[in-house]
Amino acid sequence: MAVSTRPLGRSGIEVSALGMGCWAIGGPWAEGARPLGWGAVDDDESVRAVRRALDLGVTLFDTADTYGAGHGERVLGRALAGRRDEAVIATKWGYTFDERSRQATGENASPQYLRRAVVDSLRRLDTDRIDLYQLHLGDLPLPRAEALVGTLDDLVADGLVRAYGWSTDRADRAAAFAQVARGATAVQHALSVLRDAPAVLAACEKHDLASLARGPLGMGLLTGKYTPESTLPRDDVRGLGPTWLEWFRGGRPAPEWLRRVAAVRGALTADGRTLAQGALGWIWARSDRAVPIPGARTVAQVEENAAALARGPLEADHFAEVERQLAAVRSAARRDADRPHWPMPPIPAVRP
Repeated sequence: MAVSTRPLGRSGIEVSALGMGCWAIGGPWAEGARPLGWGAVDDDESVRAVRRALDLGVTLFDTADTYGAGHGERVLGRALAGRRDEAVIATKWGYTFDERSRQATGENASPQYLRRAVVDSLRRLDTDRIDLYQLHLGDLPLPRAEALVGTLDDLVADGLVRAYGWSTDRADRAAAFAQVARGATAVQHALSVLRDAPAVLAACEKHDLASLARGPLGMGLLTGKYTPESTLPRDDVRGLGPTWLEWFRGGRPAPEWLRRVAAVRGALTADGRTLAQGALGWIWARSDRAVPIPGARTVAQVEENAAALARGPLEADHFAEVERQLAAVRSAARRDADRPHWPMPPIPAVRP
């Protein structure tokens, strides 16, 4: 059954059930020598991809001021020129960066920086309002996040921001924030067939929040194009990325995650979907609050992802088969972890 739109939490804003993640279209940026982007990108193709997404019914575009050290917002603004009212723009703030050197420089969670950041994002996006403004610092202590609510509410009252949220995987913080922040309407968090998020989804259900599913395709693993021999380029965040990036290790797909992809491939593609479309369908079946935001930087990627809208949520029996296969993989992994690995260290002699 096709799926077209979903409410953006308690904001009153309606969005397409599928968004477009815009991390990759920001192009190269780094923290020192460590890449934080997805490598070189063709800005003209990125613009075509965003406009094609609009043509296919995708209205939600998720970016951040730090993607490409500001470049990602500029590309998105260029792509939406003349079509701004068709789109719902979600962006984020909290990390600091130098636009000229394209370097990440740290973080700033002060109300003063928040006011400056929103003005800068509006300028780069070439728009008069941000539809969803998200705190990007997922591990920020709750009292510091709560201290931003007054400023965020002022931005809403001024018409610069329509609604706001938090990009965090911490269900307790998301729930507590939602209780004190009346403008909070969404949580962006990791969610895919490879990594469920029951606690965050429960918080979204309880507090009437939208779930923006980050990494719904496992940073590319669930497209099916990677094998154990695949090597990511060194200018790609997946090739030489930070320690929190679990899907890839040493510039290659992590074998344990490839095994999970292989285990669920049959159930995700049983009704003729591509692997990526099946992974998106799993998310829609998992929660009626979830809006996956797979990244894309080409027209072809956008077209494949958007085609999942016509197929809708995964059928119940296929969803159940995915769960059975994942349970079997996890069980096998536990058995392997408990099995002695040879050669074992010598057993000390028993002394009389």
